[in-house]
Amino acid sequence: MKGNSKLIETLNALLADELAAINQYMVHAEMCEDWGYGKLYEGFKRRAIVEMRHAEKLIGRILFLGGTPIVSELSKIRIGKNIPEQIEFDRDAEEIAIKAYNDAIKLAAEVNDHATKDILVQILNDEDSHMDELEELLDQIEQMTLPVFLSTQVG
Repeated sequence: MKGNSKLIETLNALLADELAAINQYMVHAEMCEDWGYGKLYEGFKRRAIVEMRHAEKLIGRILFLGGTPIVSELSKIRIGKNIPEQIEFDRDAEEIAIKAYNDAIKLAAEVNDHATKDILVQILNDEDSHMDELEELLDQIEQMTLPVFLSTQVG
């Protein structure tokens, strides 16, 4: 099937975001594991795996639409030097992703590609969940203080 070129370009931009998110989450996960924060490690790793599934869906859709997935370009990756910074950088990335997916959903609707729109809505729902999780962690840090919060993340 020959897809809309602007939509394929947009899907490739989303793919660059997802590939960056995978890397950012995995580095943050490994840093948390190295520091002994097993619960944070598991959360970051789980989100990275979800982002991998998003990349897989985007690649499949780009191919279906007759495009070429661009996997050699990544969006900006920001690695935090401590837990609050990691969570904040990941929250910022999710905020950008949510806006990008909303814009892409509008474009897919405008070009009458409702199957792509449905895929993008599914991914957007996951990104919303990630945002909720990250904001919950930031709220816990604020309410508990960082030392108490970190003591709950060991193991």
